[in-house]
Amino acid sequence: MALAIFDLDNTLIAGDSDHAWGQFLVEENLVDAGLFKEKNDYYYQQYQLGKLNIMEYLEFALQPLTTFPREELFALRKRFVAEKILPLITPKSRELLAKHRAAGDYLLIITATNLFVTEPIAAELGVDHIIATEPEQINGQYTGKIAGVPSYKEGKVVRLHNWLAETGHALDGSYFYSDSHNDLPLLAEVTYPVAVDPDPTLLAHAQQAGWPVMSLRG
Repeated sequence: MALAIFDLDNTLIAGDSDHAWGQFLVEENLVDAGLFKEKNDYYYQQYQLGKLNIMEYLEFALQPLTTFPREELFALRKRFVAEKILPLITPKSRELLAKHRAAGDYLLIITATNLFVTEPIAAELGVDHIIATEPEQINGQYTGKIAGVPSYKEGKVVRLHNWLAETGHALDGSYFYSDSHNDLPLLAEVTYPVAVDPDPTLLAHAQQAGWPVMSLRG
């Protein structure tokens, strides 16, 4: 059984779930619209540039989870996934997952986006497991802090190796699909790195390294 590892945002879905969740909160008037949108857009731009301060961003992104009762949060999330995420899942993404599933591979998503946002998306995609940034909870309430290492850049490698040690899986014959140069540390770890609708930096690296380049859009 080989590991088929996937980035989520702008790879399996044609958009960024983290940024979209922030935009959803703005559209629903659940946050200070002007200020929140400005910061949400700023941090997304920093991510694209590879300059994101992940701890600073997470302090911003996780704060809204502390302001609503759990039942309301989960109801909002359900509507968010239905309205904003399902339209971003392309047939080609589902076909790629089905191909690896039929081959008997173990399907794993690794994403920097927090687990609150991404867990139902992983369930919709039918993957075997997801590694995501973990929002801290105390007595069932979100604290606005994170638990453990954020799965971002080198943190994805750390989280993956911790998971491998816990589960007994191995990277022999493994795949990793990603769109982002932020994932170069993990792309270098697997047997078969694949650039998916890559940003310019990743595209240049993939072409130089001879990695496959593909698109899941449309």
